Amino acid sequence: MSDARRHALVIGAGLAGAAACSALARRGWRITLLDAAGGPASGASGLPVGMLSPHVTRSPTPLSRLSALGVADTLAELRRLVPEGSGWQACEVDNLAHDPGRWPAALVRPSALVQAWLNEATGLDALTCLWNAHVHRLSLDMSRDPSCPAVWQAWDAEGHPLANAPVVIVAAALGSLSLLAGDSGQLSGGDLPLRPVQGQMSLAALEGPVLAERPQRNDGVFVPRYQDSGLPPLWPDTIWTMGSTYERGLTHTDVSLEAHERNALSLHAIQPAAADRLRSTLARGRLLGWAQVRCASLDRLPLVGAAPDTAALRDLMASGRGQRVRVQLADVPRWPGLHLLSAMGSRGLTLAHWCAEQLAMQLAGEATWGEQSLQEALDPARFALKNARRQGVAQERATAG
Repeated sequence: MSDARRHALVIGAGLAGAAACSALARRGWRITLLDAAGGPASGASGLPVGMLSPHVTRSPTPLSRLSALGVADTLAELRRLVPEGSGWQACEVDNLAHDPGRWPAALVRPSALVQAWLNEATGLDALTCLWNAHVHRLSLDMSRDPSCPAVWQAWDAEGHPLANAPVVIVAAALGSLSLLAGDSGQLSGGDLPLRPVQGQMSLAALEGPVLAERPQRNDGVFVPRYQDSGLPPLWPDTIWTMGSTYERGLTHTDVSLEAHERNALSLHAIQPAAADRLRSTLARGRLLGWAQVRCASLDRLPLVGAAPDTAALRDLMASGRGQRVRVQLADVPRWPGLHLLSAMGSRGLTLAHWCAEQLAMQLAGEATWGEQSLQEALDPARFALKNARRQGVAQERATAG
């Protein structure tokens, strides 16, 4: 790919967007990072502490297979870029119900990893950051000169241009839906089925004895102690935490008493004494909370790769070839240069970098790590293709009738 084409807009400065910046910068790309906030990790990636651990199932599933790859990959990134004790620490977690047993894990402050990836891209002189830059829509300028790449332009809500490049990676979590499936977007909501999942964590400064030897998980994760010099000034440097809740469909970020109580109920099943501490800390006005909205897809798997051109797909399905031959994912027309890196759900720590590497390798024409079945499971066109097939079957039945 020519140097002129090796320039990407990355929209979203959370785990996914920052991982994409690092992956592309190490391959010699120039990146313009745009985020609506004043700095990185302002959304769900701003979690005070998260758990990096495997997703174990009795038989392999796409998510468990991705998790195994992603945990190892993220742990390698932490060891490469973030000093242990200043953004993460290795541990074990006791799973008390689902996946019972004791598993190797790590406690991670996600913003430390986000900043490390951005620092790496900046150190390679590859990254330009545009903060307070809310991308309202994208437009594609197709040059008449075939030697020149098509260029994507990012616009704000007032119609002012923000930045342009031949490649766009939309890593804006739930914001990807309004950007790409709005009135002037490139996809429909049905072809981009992203769903909000609100979560609240309850936490406080550790002022008494540690109430468990290690983190414990059942319905939520209890972290009895996490110390990190990077937590202040937003949080105490040594905390205990419980959470988070999992509320489908909610889009607010308000910390609520009801969610604190749900965390207390879940914690009681894990460690009753810790649940008593949560409630007493709340009564004394010392309990802190963090709430944000995560983004999940309809099948709970990420979206990684080139965005489908659904209008062209419908034309293909309506053509003779589309009727005679079952169209596969590889046949789906794509928007030139438009890519998604979204819907990490509650596993952004585990999946963001592995998925970003897959996308960067696709863009660079490199052989990807993952199995073909995993690549297809993450393909952003999977929903559009299913919808097109259903519509085609319905039309055939109507015609036959």
